[in-house]
Amino acid sequence: MDLSLPVIHIQSIYPQMILVLFAIIVVILPLFVHNLKRELLALISVVGLVLAYFSLINLWGQNLTGFNGMIVGDNFSIAFSIIFLVGAFLAVLLSLNTVENEYLNYSDFYSMLLFALVGLLMMVSSTNLLVIFIGLEILSISLYVLAGIRKMRVDSIEASLKYFLLGAFATGFLLYGIALLYGASGSIDLVEIGKYIQANGFSGTFILAGAAMLLIGLSFKAAFVPFHMWTPDVYQGAPTPVTAFMSAGVKGAALAVLLRFVWTIAPLSKADWTIAIWIIAFLTMTVGNVVAIAQSNVKRMLAYSSIAHAGYLLVGVLAGSQLGQASIMYYLLVYTMMNLGAFGVISYLGNSNKQENLNLRDYRGLGFKHPFAGLAMAIFMFSLAGVPPTGGFVGKFYLFNSAIQAGYLWLVIFGVMNSVISAYYYLRVVVNLYMHEPEKEVAVPKASLGLSFALLIAMVAVLQMGIMSSSYFEFFRQAVIAMP
Repeated sequence: MDLSLPVIHIQSIYPQMILVLFAIIVVILPLFVHNLKRELLALISVVGLVLAYFSLINLWGQNLTGFNGMIVGDNFSIAFSIIFLVGAFLAVLLSLNTVENEYLNYSDFYSMLLFALVGLLMMVSSTNLLVIFIGLEILSISLYVLAGIRKMRVDSIEASLKYFLLGAFATGFLLYGIALLYGASGSIDLVEIGKYIQANGFSGTFILAGAAMLLIGLSFKAAFVPFHMWTPDVYQGAPTPVTAFMSAGVKGAALAVLLRFVWTIAPLSKADWTIAIWIIAFLTMTVGNVVAIAQSNVKRMLAYSSIAHAGYLLVGVLAGSQLGQASIMYYLLVYTMMNLGAFGVISYLGNSNKQENLNLRDYRGLGFKHPFAGLAMAIFMFSLAGVPPTGGFVGKFYLFNSAIQAGYLWLVIFGVMNSVISAYYYLRVVVNLYMHEPEKEVAVPKASLGLSFALLIAMVAVLQMGIMSSSYFEFFRQAVIAMP
């Protein structure tokens, strides 16, 4: 009888432990220090993020497996975790322009943001479906609170309630899918389930139903069509920094789990359900872009835009190769930068006007009146549209190239057509910024130093990743090259 203890490797969860510690500090510190300034809480949160980043870098290349295989500290999970940390860092900086006026207790905001990040890291750092589910619940509960944290605003409460109800519904699908996979294979570990499928085939009723329900649950979180209906209302009603963080972080975590599922359990080259992912990718790109054209509210337009970008990312999943995985990581980092930057400009222009949900007409002439915000928004819109030499163009090139090599030429053609369609509503924002006289007087906002710094970082990153893309892509290629 084997009485040996399981290998723990507690360093594999150092990043999560650091984030939990700082989340607790942010919550309890105001109880002991009265009149605590929000800048100090933001600084504490940033320190936690920086320490978590260095703990992740220290794990690079070690491929640790901790807690009897429940935590996987491979380069794949580290790369995704770094992207999420970058997104959280920018969200904290964006919040410095809004939190003081909009949140009754801003310590809750930073605490929930850090807890949401813990959930993201747990989801991407495991092949155990139970750990993935726990991470998803930590993430979801934190985001429910963040979406409704403006308790005096009806749209914020509505966003939180819709997200909670539909999120709980989707979680039921995910949990039932896990139960079916366990019932068929006798394991909740993706590696063991993969071995069962290799031995018995990907054809059993429980396996097929479980995989389908798991895909439905993840599709809701990533806002794939037709599971996207919650996205516009929630993104518009939630605070802008929360929307910015959600749009990139949740999408990335769902895609990371989907990639592990595809790579470990059912390689797409051997599966019969590639047509389903092909159709979902096509519908997600098309519906997101077409409906975005009809939007006059910029924040809602970006919500539909995020749906379309989920479709672009799904093209990389369909490629089913290491090139496709690296392309997804690269594009997700670019998307995090340009999307958080765009939402940052919305916060910049809308906060002092007491109206973050500004319409396109409200942006008329602001490119000259506010040169910094106008330039930033123009760069982000060009990148979202995929105009060279921005990172958005290079990211789409990598994604579409991986799909072409996998034989999905027609899907790439539809993807390029969708990019052309999206250029209309993205460039419409730039036209309003620079080619129209303002219809009404808009107050000159005073941006916080944190917000200005966040916009500067995002602008430089978007341009640098477009001009010097090879080093970034090589980093992500190294993250997937050790995958089985």
